[in-house]
Amino acid sequence: MRTSRTRGRAALSIAVTLPLLAGALALGISNADADSAPGGRDALRGTKPAWATAGADRGAAADSDAVHVRVHLAGRDPEGLAAYATAVSDPRSASYGKYLSADRAQARFGATPQQIDRVGAWLKSNGLTVTGTNRHYVSATGDVAAAERTFGTRLRNYRKGEHTYRAPASTASVPAALGDAVLAVSGLDDAPHRASHDEALPPPDAVFRNSGPFSTHYGSRTATTLPDAYGTKVPYAVRGYTGKQLRAAYGAGRWTGKGVTVAITDAYASPTIGKDAAEYARRNGDAPYRRGQLRQVLPDDYTRTEECGASGWYGEETLDVEAVHAVAPAADIVYVGAASCYDADLLDSLNEIVDRRLADIVSNSWGDIEANETPDVAAAYDQVFKMGAVEGIGFYFSSGDDGDNVASTGTKQIDVPSNSAWVTSVGGTSLAVGRHDTYRWETGWGTLKADLSDDGRSWTGFPGAYTSGAGGGTSSTVGQPFYQRGVVPDSLARANGERRMRTAPDIAAVADPNTGFLVGQTQTLPDGSLGYDEYRIGGTSLAAPVVAGVQALAQQARRGLPIGFANPAIYARYGSKAYHDVTDHPLGPNRDLAVARVDFANGVDASDGLLTSVRSLGKDASLKAVEGYDDVTGVGTPAAGYIDSYRPRHRRH
Repeated sequence: MRTSRTRGRAALSIAVTLPLLAGALALGISNADADSAPGGRDALRGTKPAWATAGADRGAAADSDAVHVRVHLAGRDPEGLAAYATAVSDPRSASYGKYLSADRAQARFGATPQQIDRVGAWLKSNGLTVTGTNRHYVSATGDVAAAERTFGTRLRNYRKGEHTYRAPASTASVPAALGDAVLAVSGLDDAPHRASHDEALPPPDAVFRNSGPFSTHYGSRTATTLPDAYGTKVPYAVRGYTGKQLRAAYGAGRWTGKGVTVAITDAYASPTIGKDAAEYARRNGDAPYRRGQLRQVLPDDYTRTEECGASGWYGEETLDVEAVHAVAPAADIVYVGAASCYDADLLDSLNEIVDRRLADIVSNSWGDIEANETPDVAAAYDQVFKMGAVEGIGFYFSSGDDGDNVASTGTKQIDVPSNSAWVTSVGGTSLAVGRHDTYRWETGWGTLKADLSDDGRSWTGFPGAYTSGAGGGTSSTVGQPFYQRGVVPDSLARANGERRMRTAPDIAAVADPNTGFLVGQTQTLPDGSLGYDEYRIGGTSLAAPVVAGVQALAQQARRGLPIGFANPAIYARYGSKAYHDVTDHPLGPNRDLAVARVDFANGVDASDGLLTSVRSLGKDASLKAVEGYDDVTGVGTPAAGYIDSYRPRHRRH
C-alpha cells in the first residue's frame, strides 16, 4: 500500500481480511473467506486481493516479468509478543510499565538468525535472488515463474479501475516447515509498486500565504460588514494559534516535556527544517532549541520523489516539529525520514525507531483509507507497534481529514494505520481559545463552506458544501480491542454488523484549519528565491503532534516513566476531569457556529483578488461529536486534569 499525507489520497489495492490475535484477546481482523493451501503448506491468508476476480482477469502474467517481494518474519513468539504488549500497556495488569530494552525485546520476540537463514535458503532454492536481509524481513527478486513456484500460486493480470495489475490467482503459501518463521509476504500484488530510481529532493513548494482580516484569539475581531450566519455576525478566522495558546488550552501548566523524546516520521526530509524551526520559535515566543535537541535520522537515498510529491511533505515535517516543540518545548525531537511514501519505506523508518529505541512517543501524520490496506502490510505494521509497546514506545496516528470518506471515495470507512488496535488514533476539533489564552470550547472538526455572493449581501447556498473534517468511524476489518469495551457505544461498535469492531479515533486535539496553528517554513517565493514565511495550517496532521506533545508532558509528570502504548490508560480515564467532552454544539443545542475567512485568490497576494467565505464548525459529514465517546473526538481532548492524572500518587501510612 502506498501511503499519503492525511491531506491527500492515492488509489491502491483493496483490503482483504486476516485474523490477528493478542493473547486471548480478539484484537484481530475477521476473515469472511477461508484461505487454504495444498497439503504440506501453510496459507498466507489474504494474499489474493479482493479485486482479483474472474471478471477482472486479463490473463496470465508473463513468466519473465520481474517480481520483488518481502517475506516478513514472524519472530520467536508472535502470540507471546501480543500478550506481553497488552500486559505492559494495561494499568490493571501487574506487568504494567515493566518494559523491555530494545535488545531484550529482540532477544525474546525478534526473528532468530536461523529463521532468517532458513527463509533465505528457501527463496534461493526456488530461483529467487535474495537482495536484503534484516531482523524484520528477507527481500528477494526474480521472475514470475520463480515466484509462482516459491509461493504455490499463479500470478495473473487483473483490471483494477483504469489500470491492470498483477496479483495471485489464489492464496499464496509457504512450506509448513517455514510456517513458524513467516508472518506475511508483500509484493506478489504489484498494484502499489512502480519503477523507481535514486533521486535528489526537489526545492520547496511555492509560497502560500493567508489573507486577513484575522482574529488574534477566537472572537477578537467580528466580521461586522459581512452577512450574518446562523442569525448572527461571526468572527474572522484566527491568524493561527501559537504554542502559548495551545499549552493553555490543553492544561500544560508547568510541564515542559523535559527528559522525553518524541519521534516524527514522514516521507523525505525538509532541507531547511532546523533553520525554520529555530526561526519560528524566535518569532512566536517558544523556547529556543538546545544544541542537539532536534536531530534527523535519514535514509541513504530517496525514491519516487515526483510520484509522492516530495516537496509537499516538507510542510508536514515542519508542522509536526514546530507543533511538538510548541506544546513540549523541552522535549527532544528526532525526525526519522522515509525514503518514499510507500509502506515498505515507512515501515523501515518505524522499525528504525523501535530497533534503536530512539524515542518514547512517535507522531505520524500520514495514512490512507482502510479499503486500500492489505493483510500483509497490516500484519507488518502491527508487529512494529507491538514491539514498540513492549519497549514502552507509543505510536500516534492522525485519523484523516475526510470525515467518513464518503465524499472522497464513495464508501464510508476509516483510515489506516490509525485503524490498528495497537496505535492511538487522533481525531480533530475546532478550537476556541479566548482572551488571556483561556480555553472556551471545542466542536468536532467538520467544515461546510459557503462563498460570498456577488452582491456581497448573502452567502451563496448557505451553509454550503462539505470540504473536510476529522476522520473517524468503525473499522470493517479490526475487531474491538479490550480497552474500548464498555466505552464505545454499540451503535458505533456494531455499525458494520453484529460483531463489535475497532472504532476511531481514541482522543483528539485541534485540527480545523480555520482555528489552526501558525507554522513557519522556507518556501519558494514568487520571484523564484527561497524565503521563510508563516501561514495557518490544520488537519489531523496537526492534532497528532499536539497530542504527542501533551503525552510528553504527561510522561514528564509520571517522573519520566514511559507511557508506552497509551490506549488502555487513555480509556481508563474516560468520563473524568482529564478530558474536555467535546460536542458539536458547545453553546447549546440550537446554536451553530461559524467563522469568516478572506483568502488570496492566488494564494500569495491580492493581485488576483480576494475570496470571502463563511466556514461552519462542527459539521463532519455523517460523523457527530456528542456527549461521551464519539467517532470524531474519541474520549475527548486533554483538559487541565489530564497531565496531572499521570503523576504518581503516594499512600498515607
